[in-house]
Amino acid sequence: MNTDPKLLEILVCPLTKTTLHYDRDKQELVSKASGLAYPIRGGVPIMLADEARQLTDDERH
Repeated sequence: MNTDPKLLEILVCPLTKTTLHYDRDKQELVSKASGLAYPIRGGVPIMLADEARQLTDDERH
């Protein structure tokens, strides 16, 4: 299932309000500023910090 590209353009990190990077392979929205990757499940971004994955040091750079 695909996520609407227009939706991806307007979403920002809920913690830092910074732009997110869409990782198509992992189906995540990545915020380097907060160090979190928000999952996309069934085409729906889950924008909750409790559901996000911590980025590794390599992913943050």
